[in-house]
Amino acid sequence: MAVREIRVFGDPVLRTVCASIDEIDDGVRALVTDLVDTVELPGRAGVAAPQIGVALRAFSYNIDGDIGYVLNPVLTEVRGEAVPTGEGCLSVPGLWHDALRHPWARVEGIDLDGNPVVLEGDGLLAQALQHETDHLDGKLYLSRLDPEIRKIAMREVRESSWF
Repeated sequence: MAVREIRVFGDPVLRTVCASIDEIDDGVRALVTDLVDTVELPGRAGVAAPQIGVALRAFSYNIDGDIGYVLNPVLTEVRGEAVPTGEGCLSVPGLWHDALRHPWARVEGIDLDGNPVVLEGDGLLAQALQHETDHLDGKLYLSRLDPEIRKIAMREVRESSWF
C-alpha cells in the first residue's frame, strides 16, 4: 500500500494504550501492508501501529533482513538483568540514549490468518520486541532512561527542529 509518515513525540497517539485487534478485516490487512512497507526502509528495526497514527496492537520488524509483523503482540517473557542499551526511536528523531532493556525477550501474538506467532531472541531482536510492545502500551523509550539522562533527552527534544 504505502510507506506511512512517522508520528513524532508530542502526538497524542504515541501515548495511547492500543486496542486489541478483534477482527481481521481489510482495514487490518491494509495496516499490516503499510507497517511492512514502512519498516522496509533502511535503518528501521521496527514500526508500531501508533507510530503511523493507528491505535491498534500491531507492529512490524526488520531485523537482519528478516521482515515481518505481529498482531496483538504480548511480551510474555524477558530474561537477564535489564542493562543500559543504546537506543533511538523513529518517533524521537535524532536522539540516541541508553535505555534499560533485557538481553532476551519473547513476544507472542497472531498473524493475519489468526495463527500463533512467537518471536524470541537476544540482541537487537530482544530490544526491538521490548521497544515495539512499549509503543503499544503508550510508552516511548524515553521513559526507560535514567532520570538524569531523561532530563537531557527532554531538553534535546525541546531544542530539536522537529518538535
